[in-house]
Amino acid sequence: MEAPGAPAGSDGSGGPKQKIPVFLLKTESTPVDAYREVFSRRSDDGLSFEPSFVPVLEHRFENDGMNRVADLLRQGKIGRAADSTYGGLIFTSQRAVEAFAKLAADGRRGDRAWPHLHDVPVYSVGPATCRALKAVPQQPPLGVFGEHAGNGASLASFILDHYGNWYRDRPAKPPLLFLVGEQRRDIIPATLMSDDLPGEQRIRVDEVVVYSTGVMSSFADDFGRRLAATEDRRCRWVAVFSPTGCDSMLAGLDMLDRGTGKAKVRREGGRTSIATIGPTTRSFLLKAFGLEPDVCSEQPTPEALRAGIVAAIQGQPRRRHGSE
Repeated sequence: MEAPGAPAGSDGSGGPKQKIPVFLLKTESTPVDAYREVFSRRSDDGLSFEPSFVPVLEHRFENDGMNRVADLLRQGKIGRAADSTYGGLIFTSQRAVEAFAKLAADGRRGDRAWPHLHDVPVYSVGPATCRALKAVPQQPPLGVFGEHAGNGASLASFILDHYGNWYRDRPAKPPLLFLVGEQRRDIIPATLMSDDLPGEQRIRVDEVVVYSTGVMSSFADDFGRRLAATEDRRCRWVAVFSPTGCDSMLAGLDMLDRGTGKAKVRREGGRTSIATIGPTTRSFLLKAFGLEPDVCSEQPTPEALRAGIVAAIQGQPRRRHGSE
C-alpha cells in the first residue's frame, strides 16, 4: 500500500509518477459511466488514475414478480382512481428501474405505455435512479420524486409528507408498491408502516421482487487477470460497491483465510488498498471478515470515492485492518 504522506504526483510510493490502477467492482454504465469520467479526468491533485471495470453481479429478472406487476399495470390497478390497488411506486435501484422499463416496453401501444400512471407519484433515491426513471419511454412522463434523497431513510421521511399531501383528500392513504431485488434493506417499509405513526399517516408498502442478484461466474477469472496485469504496480486500489462478491474479491487478493473464513491480517506496505462505496459495504467487510477497508466513501458518488482515495494516498490518517 502507498506510503503515508506520499507526495501528490507520485505513485504513492515516492517513485516516479505513473497511473494508479483502480478496479471498480461493478458493471460499467452505458452510454457513459460517471466513475470512468471522474477517475479519468485530470485534477489539480496531480494524481493520475487508470480505472477499469470488473463486473461482479449478475442480475436476473424474476418471472413471478414481473408477471405480478405486469398484471397490475394491465388492469389499471396502479393509479389515482379510488378502486386502484396502489397509489404510487417506489424504486431504490437501477435494476428495479430496468425491470420496470422492460414492462413499459412490453406494454407499449403506439407512443403510450401505461397512461394511468401519469397522476401517481413515483419515488426514487438519488439523482442517478431518478434520471433512469425519467428516461423510461412512458407517455405521459412519470412524475418522479426523491432526487434530493441520499438514502432510504431520507426518502421514507420525504414520502410520509409528500404522499400524505398528494392524497390529503383521503382518510386512508392507498398502499405503495415497492419494486425490489432479493437482497434489500427494509428501512422504507419499516418507516412508512411504523406503529409509532398515527393511523392516518401510516402508509402500507407492498414489496414485489422483480430481480435477483448473484456473483458472475466469470468474476474470479476476470479479477485475477486484472491483478496479474498490474503486478508490477507499486500502488493499486479496489473499489467495492456491494457486499455480494466480497469473498471472491478477498480470495482473488489472497487475503481470505480458508480455515477461519476471515481476512488475513495485511502487512503494512502492501501494494493493494480497498475502498468501499459506503458504510453498508464497510460494515459487511468488518462483520463478515474482520476487515477494515482503507477508505469508506463519505457519499456514494464517484467524486467522493476519488476524494477518499486521494486523501489516503496523500497521507491523511485512515483506519487499518480491524475487527470491531
